Amino acid sequence: MEKRTLLAVVLSVLVISGYYVVQGIFFPPPTPVATTEAVQDPARPVKSREEPVSRVEVGADSTEAVEEGLVLEQRVTIDTDLLRVTLTNAGGDVVSYKLKEHTEGDAFVEMILPGTEEPHAFTLAFGDATAQPIQSYFTVERLSEYTLAFYRDFTLGTAADEAEGRFRLTKTYTFKPHEYMFELTIQLEGGHSIPGFNFSGAAYTLTFGPQIGPYFEKLDQRYEYRHYYTYTNGKQKQEKVSDHGPLRILTRPSWAAIAGKYFTFIALPYINQYEMEFSTRPEPGISSASRFSLVRLPVNSSRTEDTYRFYLGPKNQNSLVVYTNGNNDFNLRDMDLIKVANTSGFLGPLETVLKWVLSFFYRIIPNYGVAILFLTLLVKVLLFPLTKKGSESTLRMQVLSPKIKEIQIKYKDNPAKINTEMAELYKKEGYNPLAGCLPMLLQLPIFIAMYNLFNNHFDLRGAMFIPGWIPDLSLPESIVNFAPFRLPLLGWSAIRLLPFIYVGSQLLYGKITQTPDQQANAQMKMMLYIMPIVLFFVLYDVPSGLLLYWIISNLLSLVQQVAINKYLAKKRATLVMANPEPVIAPKKKKGKRG
Repeated sequence: MEKRTLLAVVLSVLVISGYYVVQGIFFPPPTPVATTEAVQDPARPVKSREEPVSRVEVGADSTEAVEEGLVLEQRVTIDTDLLRVTLTNAGGDVVSYKLKEHTEGDAFVEMILPGTEEPHAFTLAFGDATAQPIQSYFTVERLSEYTLAFYRDFTLGTAADEAEGRFRLTKTYTFKPHEYMFELTIQLEGGHSIPGFNFSGAAYTLTFGPQIGPYFEKLDQRYEYRHYYTYTNGKQKQEKVSDHGPLRILTRPSWAAIAGKYFTFIALPYINQYEMEFSTRPEPGISSASRFSLVRLPVNSSRTEDTYRFYLGPKNQNSLVVYTNGNNDFNLRDMDLIKVANTSGFLGPLETVLKWVLSFFYRIIPNYGVAILFLTLLVKVLLFPLTKKGSESTLRMQVLSPKIKEIQIKYKDNPAKINTEMAELYKKEGYNPLAGCLPMLLQLPIFIAMYNLFNNHFDLRGAMFIPGWIPDLSLPESIVNFAPFRLPLLGWSAIRLLPFIYVGSQLLYGKITQTPDQQANAQMKMMLYIMPIVLFFVLYDVPSGLLLYWIISNLLSLVQQVAINKYLAKKRATLVMANPEPVIAPKKKKGKRG
């Protein structure tokens, strides 16, 4: 019985083995496709079929990975309260980084903007910023719900024995449930035969690119832009990056940022030996890229573990101030990331005050269109004394105009005398010619700050004013949209109502405020009509919140000026009686000598 059982087992093994041999010869398995996506179970580690090894050539311009086993591409999605991040084991890179609380149309905002090819962000290359990024397949291990590790073994090309020159690269991503910031740890670990890591003058380069989202049509510094910042020793500096080549930063700043109009990327290295680089080198599908590279200087030991933190999210105060006051999951404090959201320049504090007042009105009536109306009204009320002062000065100048004209005619051949007499007249009448200009100059900073506020304030993004007409105050409104078709010459993709209302309000305001002297001046009269029409085309595609502010400002100024004109009419009568117009006697003609 035992012999029969043993014979049956042997025959079964031979039959099964023969079956697999025949199947392997005549029916080989299909080649795995690199884009196959593996479904991940957060509770179980995911590993590739092989433990692949790549050979790294020391001193070479690029890293050539030689696969020793066939591995499928695997993708893992990390979901937090704020983010949906997709990572791939091809290089251990991030291919998608979506913000779940911010939308672009019906989709989440994508912060890694692709060109014609799928983007790979946070790539790593052995060497400096010119080295090619690693795209070999890594082994994937999900350490927790929010922590993911990619690791792979490499062999130095100069090593005679692979076992002697082998080292391991590990990229570990750690996300937090309530953070736009995440942590990336790069670990290089070799044996006793590896004295350090130095590939063409650098251990490795970590790169983000090719561009931060969301999608934009063009970078024109008004509707959308990219600014580059570094922060060193408590001071923020805006870097100038040209299209002629990358900008290398050697000062080892505490952080560096690429900022758009509403979103930003910020890198915070926690190592001592590094350099940074910004680049705008274009690639297919992206005419203007915005890359950031962090170059790790050579490592003189067989092991290193470097930690970096990256913020990729909205550029607003509420999201960034937590890294100043310490109210974040990374226990960061006094990092001043808020400076990325603040307006640079001497008008920054004024814009901050206006932003606070706008938010105050929004808390009372949760509609930013109404809040803009109240803010504009408040500014007009506060500036009314200056406006009134300027109008009175203009009226005073009109009343004194006949006397000035008399002086100019009387001393037309003596300019020095004209200036002396004019000074005496101003002193006698108690009039300061700068009094009319000063109120306007004082209002100019407020006007510029209001422009910056309504053009860049993050909270206006997606803020609805009137349903069906103005759904987003950060974008141009439209009543007829025919995109992607554009009108020839004009380049319009939609018919917008606010620009027409704006030009109407501007013309009406100019007509009401025009003085008698300006009405008689043909050039001034022509400017009254030409300037609003020129501005109509210039401002046709500006955000609707900005045009709404200007329209409300024009209408309030119109009402204000009507009231001032009534006041000035009475004052003019009083001034004219006190300053009668001089009679300029015509010069007698000299008789001809007989």
